[in-house]
Amino acid sequence: MSAPAARPAAGRSAAGAVRVLPVGDHALLLETDGGEAAQALHAEILRRSSAGELPPVREIVPAARTVLLDGLADPARLAAELPHWHIPPLPAEQGTTVEVPVRYDGPDLAEVAAVWGVAPEEVGAIHAAAEYRVAFCGFAPGFGYLTGLPEHRRVPRRATPRTAVPAGAVALAGPYTGVYPRSSPGGWQLIGTAEAELWNPRREPAALFAPGTRVRFVPLPAEGPGSGAERRSRTAVPGPAAPDRPRTGRSGAVRTLTRRTGTGPDGTGQGAAGPADRATAGTGRDTTGTGRTTTGADR
Repeated sequence: MSAPAARPAAGRSAAGAVRVLPVGDHALLLETDGGEAAQALHAEILRRSSAGELPPVREIVPAARTVLLDGLADPARLAAELPHWHIPPLPAEQGTTVEVPVRYDGPDLAEVAAVWGVAPEEVGAIHAAAEYRVAFCGFAPGFGYLTGLPEHRRVPRRATPRTAVPAGAVALAGPYTGVYPRSSPGGWQLIGTAEAELWNPRREPAALFAPGTRVRFVPLPAEGPGSGAERRSRTAVPGPAAPDRPRTGRSGAVRTLTRRTGTGPDGTGQGAAGPADRATAGTGRDTTGTGRTTTGADR
């Protein structure tokens, strides 16, 4: 008879319950109670890795409510230790800060304003007043799922997705804010246009957003100098450089789907073969329909 499958371990910390599930022979999937707990767990994993308190791990993949650790030599040993970790709440000031100039001119301002119970011209100021953090990346290279919008400001996705959303569009759906790095189909509510380059394979790093990045949206006047193309070519202003972190991306049992949907080896949405891996990215988008990612989120 074969040995019984290992039972998932579970523990509780300041960040909530953490459930540990084996994935293949060399990976662990860490499930949490929700988005804030997952971000706190991801930050603690990076802290322990930087301090030499984590066993060698090839890839770290944060998602909406999980963190995947792949490439572990002895996952069972770490699985036994994880329930005893103390995971502090995510520090408010932790992470690189990026300021993104936004022209709040989106076609869905009226719809969002109706949900919020405010005038359309108030949406931009309300949105920009919140502080955001990139919880995880997916869907397309450079696309980050940003949390920070108050719960009472959440809006539903559009009943009918658009066949084309312009690059730079600032969008809302559920608890997330996102900025489209390139033109693509999408069903989120569009409230503005970011005057920033989210993805540039000739830049280092190529992605403006990475998991843990703090983001501030800076409202711009309705009209400004320069053409739209010139304004969109401007890059956002990053804060201090982020500390080195392990690669994040492909993962054991879900390696093929992950690399095709663009989670990427650095957690920013770049495919496994790098920024030129267009065929793989296209296959992933076709395979996953309307953009559902390996994290379970959609766009």
